[in-house]
Amino acid sequence: MKNVLINSVAALLFAGAAFAQTSEVGRRAENQQDRIANGVATGKMTAGQTARIENKEAAVNHEIHADRKANGGKLTAGEKAQVNRQQNRMSKQIYKDKH
Repeated sequence: MKNVLINSVAALLFAGAAFAQTSEVGRRAENQQDRIANGVATGKMTAGQTARIENKEAAVNHEIHADRKANGGKLTAGEKAQVNRQQNRMSKQIYKDKH
């Protein structure tokens, strides 16, 4: 009985995490967070580099939130393209900072 309960809770947690980041924008932001964390953990990124990237990412996240709020929870194609360009720039910056 205990194993069934543990498995059920684990399944719900994984399903909730998967549902929360189903959009490409969300998955990409999460991937970049992992890359930043890896850079910090390995010592390839300094605190200043990390803070700069985190501030840029926070600004993009704020913009995404505002755009979704204005459009009933969805991003338009133009907004998705703009966010994609911003994430591309951040990705390149993360790469440069780590190397």
